[in-house]
Amino acid sequence: MIPKKITDKLNEGRTYRNVQSIEARADDDNKKIVTGYATIFNTPYELLSMDGYTVLEQIDARAFDDCDMSDVIMQYNHEGRVFARTSNNTLMVTPDAVGLATRADLGGTELGSQVYDEIKGGYTDKMSFGFRVAEDTREITEDHETGEVTVLRTITKISKLYDVSAVSIPANDATSISARSYGEGVIAELIGEHEKREKQKQKIRILTGV
Repeated sequence: MIPKKITDKLNEGRTYRNVQSIEARADDDNKKIVTGYATIFNTPYELLSMDGYTVLEQIDARAFDDCDMSDVIMQYNHEGRVFARTSNNTLMVTPDAVGLATRADLGGTELGSQVYDEIKGGYTDKMSFGFRVAEDTREITEDHETGEVTVLRTITKISKLYDVSAVSIPANDATSISARSYGEGVIAELIGEHEKREKQKQKIRILTGV
């Protein structure tokens, strides 16, 4: 089991994820509409790799089934300024067969129009989203030849979607901090479980004389 303090932080805290392969594109000059995917489904991305351990994460296709998306906002780099939101119909976020599809009208504010121009010009072409995890699964596999351990975390239920964001640099501080906390917690647990198994094996050898 992953330590409770790590699990609590994963399941209760607001989490940010950047997906570097996602593109945001601008269309319709009159309405300043941007479209893209804030995340894609069932596609593992790397959170951390160190000391023989790799931690991957993916979003299940049904993770948003019961998610609260009543008032989602669109920002730039998660920095607090609101350029569109679902409650005034300037933002649409819809899970589809690919991922979390996003469509926003950025023409309502002067700064939003500037962000639109940056997206249209190709200066900003990635997206991110802020959310709260309700349920997940963790699968651990080990390559017995190399000793490499891989942990795959699948987020199966997201309880709240806070925002989607156009981002200038995919690996921002929020994502790095969240990934480091999760990865180090998993790795610490794996090392502890490995040491426990080795002690049990040693005890059996002593008792059986093998």
